[in-house]
Amino acid sequence: MKIKAAPSILSGDFSKMGEEAARMERAGADMIHCDVMDGIFVPNLTFGPKMVADIKKCVTVPLDVHLMIVKPENYIENFIKSGAEYLSFHIEATDKAKDNLLFVKNAGVKAGLAICPETPIERVYEYLEICDFVVIMGVHPGFSGQKYISGTTERITALKKEINSRGLNVEIELDGGATESNIGEIISAGSTINVSGSCAFNSPNPESVIAKFQGKR
Repeated sequence: MKIKAAPSILSGDFSKMGEEAARMERAGADMIHCDVMDGIFVPNLTFGPKMVADIKKCVTVPLDVHLMIVKPENYIENFIKSGAEYLSFHIEATDKAKDNLLFVKNAGVKAGLAICPETPIERVYEYLEICDFVVIMGVHPGFSGQKYISGTTERITALKKEINSRGLNVEIELDGGATESNIGEIISAGSTINVSGSCAFNSPNPESVIAKFQGKR
């Protein structure tokens, strides 16, 4: 399975989001990660469907939209219409996980379930058959630039083992805390979609960072 790099636009310059997304695509990004926060589920606010739609105009790679919002079922359709090609929401934020996953899949979009660091990884197991990917948070959701939480790599390993035991083709996405120094262990554990933040956007050589997040260097 191809290992993909997904720079998070949260670390870009908000005054020129389209240009920043295009810059990451030119540097080799496989997709652009869009963190949507509502100030309720997480203590931060970012942007809504219109920003996603405007970023979509500037890139050809898929948009990976990560909803960190309460009751995502109220907004999923709007983000699909805005151009999300991968869409995930948090298991902690809804009691309609199955319905939401099926709605996303039926719309022809890759459906993902995200999980916070303090939530037992086993919470997602019952939904694996209807997930296209699972997002494991390597930091507490809300802000970029946080330190990778100890034990996250073991959570990736456990999830990968469960996926393999069922013979499923579910991707694992690591969101938060990945750096050039720890991305190797994250990939070895089983992550095939790796979100990068400031280490890509602030690097004088984002091509090199993205290549590492793709397991190429």
